[in-house]
Amino acid sequence: MIVDGQAEFRSLLMHHVTAHWPDAIISAYDPIVAGRLPEEFSGAGNDIILLGDKQGQVDPMKTLAQFTRVAGFPPVVFFGSELEDHDRARRFGADGYFAREKVPHGPFIEGLREILLSQRRLASTASLFVGDIGTGVYPIIRGYRLISKLAMSEHSAVYLAEKTSADMKIVLKVLRQAPDLSEGIGAFDRFLQEYEMIAELDHPNVVKIYDLGVGDNHAHIAMEYLEGGTLRRKLEKKVSGPEAVRLTKEIASALACIHSVGILHRDLKPGNVMMRSDDTVALIDFGLAKRMRLQQEITDSGQIFGTPYYMSPEQGHANEVDARSDIYSLGVIFYELLTGDKPYTASNAMGIIFKHSKAPVPLLPPKHAKYQALLNMLLAKKPDDRLQTAEEVLEWL
Repeated sequence: MIVDGQAEFRSLLMHHVTAHWPDAIISAYDPIVAGRLPEEFSGAGNDIILLGDKQGQVDPMKTLAQFTRVAGFPPVVFFGSELEDHDRARRFGADGYFAREKVPHGPFIEGLREILLSQRRLASTASLFVGDIGTGVYPIIRGYRLISKLAMSEHSAVYLAEKTSADMKIVLKVLRQAPDLSEGIGAFDRFLQEYEMIAELDHPNVVKIYDLGVGDNHAHIAMEYLEGGTLRRKLEKKVSGPEAVRLTKEIASALACIHSVGILHRDLKPGNVMMRSDDTVALIDFGLAKRMRLQQEITDSGQIFGTPYYMSPEQGHANEVDARSDIYSLGVIFYELLTGDKPYTASNAMGIIFKHSKAPVPLLPPKHAKYQALLNMLLAKKPDDRLQTAEEVLEWL
């Protein structure tokens, strides 16, 4: 949980955390807007509290002391802007301290890891999957032969595998259950939710799901193997205007499908758009997606997800998002396909988030000027000024 009165700083901390722990659930609390947390706040359900010194009219050290005197309260990391804050934070019981003006990613993540491990709140990565392909020590999934590891995070790993009964290459996403850890249970719930959402869909531009299995200490999803790589490979080469339109239409078609059943993607970016061997698009990685109709039992309001280069203004400021946020992200991809560049860049995540909210929509080069009107409606700062549905985007394209 992040408690600070500056939205951009909360977003920055979120990006540090999710870059290392993609499955993390982060709730953001603004004490300036919502008021000071009550004395009876116990921190229950949180593994760690990230407390900034922007607490409105309240002395942040009073808030820190309020937290640390509660028996069983989660560890607290404090972010200060004054030289004396470090010593004061330690005296008031903070488990860690960083200067908010500059949060170095490596030391920050390592500091959180040490605190969480000392509190027995974090499963060691080494214990998640005890070996690599080639060593002979890896999860045994009945009916599949693992070929290579493609990716790994704190709670899950992705493998290229072969379905032994069909001589067919597939991708296996494997999640290790950790029933003794609340964090692990949450990750397992989200893993199953991810499968249920995608399994409902049958669309040529959404990844196909073949199987779900649950074992004694893991669950797995078997999904389509997309051998064409990610959309990033396309961006490394010159893409013509008509080709950019085709690719954007296929992504928009996938969004229209998922939005029609109440799913937001919320992390639309080239790395989550895969290419088949026939050069068609398949949307993947719904780990950050959420049914719009679900009550917020797994994710809290104010939670921020996504990648800053492709993040809508409302998402970057932890405001409520809907399908129009995915449409904004699609606009970023469309611009990048046409130009080879991202519309907004900066030296840090906070700078990028600021530009998404305040900088004008960039102009396309003259050869692509006919797409400017569409781009303006995709990248409008206010959701009401954008195209409202993916179907409208398809009509324009």
